Amino acid sequence: MSAGWVAGAVRAKALVGRYPGAAGAREVAACDRLDDALRCLAATPYSRYARTAVGLPEAQRAVTATLLWHLRVLAGWLPRGGARLLVPLAAGFEIANVASRLPAPDGRRAASPQPYRLGALETAWRSLEHAATPGELRAALAASPWGDPGGDTPWALVTGMRMAAARRTAVAVPPARRWAQGRAVLLTAREQFVHQRSLPEPSQRHAARLLGGRASAAASYQEFRERLPSAAGWVLADVEEPDALWKAEAHWWRTVQADGAAMLRDGRYGPRVVVGAVAVLSVDAWRVRAALESAARGGRPGEVFDALV
Repeated sequence: MSAGWVAGAVRAKALVGRYPGAAGAREVAACDRLDDALRCLAATPYSRYARTAVGLPEAQRAVTATLLWHLRVLAGWLPRGGARLLVPLAAGFEIANVASRLPAPDGRRAASPQPYRLGALETAWRSLEHAATPGELRAALAASPWGDPGGDTPWALVTGMRMAAARRTAVAVPPARRWAQGRAVLLTAREQFVHQRSLPEPSQRHAARLLGGRASAAASYQEFRERLPSAAGWVLADVEEPDALWKAEAHWWRTVQADGAAMLRDGRYGPRVVVGAVAVLSVDAWRVRAALESAARGGRPGEVFDALV
């Protein structure tokens, strides 16, 4: 293992150690006002962006902006070419940038926040940000590593990107393949058996590659669960009805946390440790965002938060 990867792994572990963790998130969640919750974050890395946040959406975005900043810092610590490992893991920020530019279901376009600044972690944002219409956005995606999403409606664009991100993660980041398959399971189950709509054709192909053709062609939720390969079926193991997919979502996050922590404990410094650090940092941000929502509601943690923590 090169000295660059060793140094990057050491710094990744140090970065994780600064985050509040489950105990810190519970403290934030127990606050009965959002302002008090934000003060709890003053001694954490989230204070970089959260100290000027006003309102829940801005506070939650400050949390994810902090995560992105630290992923960019981590990418800069890695040896030449190492940042490529993190690009698929940061794909959600580029998807969020695209989603913020699309019209809402009622046809209105809400005020868009400033796009996340991706730096070396972008996939194709410099091309996508110049698209003025959904049709132009679809064409830009089709000409990029994202590939054709299969439609130019807001739903098709975002769904296509999410499934493409899962496929790219599974291929390019082997330690994260299990998480990518779990994410594909959740996306497929939610679209087909909650919203009752078929995936766009390119997403169907990605799902078949990740989950197998039999599972992706299932006609019912029960068939889907039964046909999933063991490498992917774990995420729905205790979720017998699609209405309870929120439990599967919480299970997915707990699994990412546990796997990431195990990678960080690995005695061999290298890419696995870095991927583990990204996982733990991502879960922490998810927890803190949920904790801020709890505080904004008067300090009553919801069932999803409790299921995760």
